[in-house]
Amino acid sequence: MKIEQLYTGCLAQGAYYIESEGEVAIIDPLRETRQYIDKAEANNAKIKYIFETHFHADFVSGHVDLAKKTGATIVYGPGANTNYDIHSATDNEEFRIGKLTIKVLHTPGHTLESSTYLLKDKNGKDHAIFSGDTLFLGDVGRPDLAIKSDLTSEDLAGMLFDSLRNKIMPLADDVIVYPAHGAGSACGKNLSKETVGILGEQKQSNYALRADMTKAEFVKEVLDGIAPPPQYFAKNAMMNKSGYADFEDVLKQGDKPLSPDDFEALANHETALVLDVRPQADYTKGHIPNSIFIGLNGQFAPWVGALITDIKQPIVLVAPEGKESEAITRLSRVGYDNTLGYLEGGIKSWKSSGRAIETLESISAETFAERIKNDTVNILDVRKDGEYNSSHLENAQHFALDFINENMSQVDKNKTYHIHCAGGYRSVIAASILKARGFTDLVDVAGGFGAIKKTDLPTTDFVCPSTL
Repeated sequence: MKIEQLYTGCLAQGAYYIESEGEVAIIDPLRETRQYIDKAEANNAKIKYIFETHFHADFVSGHVDLAKKTGATIVYGPGANTNYDIHSATDNEEFRIGKLTIKVLHTPGHTLESSTYLLKDKNGKDHAIFSGDTLFLGDVGRPDLAIKSDLTSEDLAGMLFDSLRNKIMPLADDVIVYPAHGAGSACGKNLSKETVGILGEQKQSNYALRADMTKAEFVKEVLDGIAPPPQYFAKNAMMNKSGYADFEDVLKQGDKPLSPDDFEALANHETALVLDVRPQADYTKGHIPNSIFIGLNGQFAPWVGALITDIKQPIVLVAPEGKESEAITRLSRVGYDNTLGYLEGGIKSWKSSGRAIETLESISAETFAERIKNDTVNILDVRKDGEYNSSHLENAQHFALDFINENMSQVDKNKTYHIHCAGGYRSVIAASILKARGFTDLVDVAGGFGAIKKTDLPTTDFVCPSTL
């Protein structure tokens, strides 16, 4: 028996490769499928099944492409409706992979078709569960994504309570838990940084698995404090249901070097968005006017999905040399398939062509502290609600990056703003969006709140985020 977790930090997502006796099952694959095919071929094995725990909303799965290339059967839980061929499993249905058995446990709640896959070893002993977004380490999946006219988030939360208690909690304490996501995912509230756990530990530590918890308490606690889902979630879920373009075609379209002339023509005449994915320090030193910064060195794909509202938006890239294909790939993971090319030679070629560049003032936390002491300063804190409520600078205006498009009226183009986040990545994203909307007096505070706390600037008393 071979089990391998293939974890992608940018998405905080775990895909799984299971192999026995030359047969392979893939669970929740990423959009780029070559890695799974290569792994199976290297082991002289054949991919037999592709198991989907549910219709993912936070990324575009690779199941459709992988099935086309390997002939493997796509398996969803009960009630899944798609525009392509699948095997819609029944509750408790079993599938054989070599000497292993994979049993379907229908666990609705996160979504209606959500299923947990129970892996039994060659002796029939329960070995592990692949719990998708039903059970995370430290949390459970949010039950507000499959709301319909006759189905509320409270209804789904009640289903999730029953699924956990009737299907998951009766399993033995030594069963391994392989979830679909870890910390950083928007599919839950307080996910652990660990990506593999033991069910017995979760029964003891996970608030949602308390033995004495009533359904009413569960519904209240699981729904309390859930932020609205990012705008791209529903769009990704629909792509996963309906199908999508072949990844190789997306990569081929986007992986085109563009001269400054051609690059500018696409930006001006095809209304392509200029997306700068370099490190934030490079962006602040010099960038193309009206370009948006979302760096590859952070949670790139989720921020693209949250902030670029048109999933079909044409995009042209300014990328570090050698990182162009990576950027196109990571865009496609969240369904942004319309990359038209990248600036050949990067920002240097733009400068060499005589075209204008702009800079963003970026100062240290120490310089920021001196300015506050000597003058009245407008401060924008662009962290998430929980981060801001936990502790923030006195007199800082909360302007969460997640909702910048909706809350643009809360800032004034006639004012100068000093912008900070937690570490310096999101503040530059926010500044780039504001600059593109006509805000000219912006200052980035490098190092963010982490650096600011080391100065003597007054902050509100710390409140543990888990108690908010």
